[in-house]
Amino acid sequence: MSKVAVIGLPGDEQLWLVDFTSGTVSPLSAPPAGSDLANAQTLRQQGSTIVKGVNFAVAFSSAEVAASGHHES
Repeated sequence: MSKVAVIGLPGDEQLWLVDFTSGTVSPLSAPPAGSDLANAQTLRQQGSTIVKGVNFAVAFSSAEVAASGHHES
């Protein structure tokens, strides 16, 4: 099972590398031109949502909102 994920948030061009084992989140360098990740980033910039290898993801406005256990559908 993977312990690393790459995420991007709407309105933020930066991709982020999340390492669940070390508990870190860091900016990801620009992916190499022509790579699958670069192609996915281009699609994302055009408004696409790309999901692979995760079965649950919800963005929250703050950690407090996430901790409340409530989210909008």
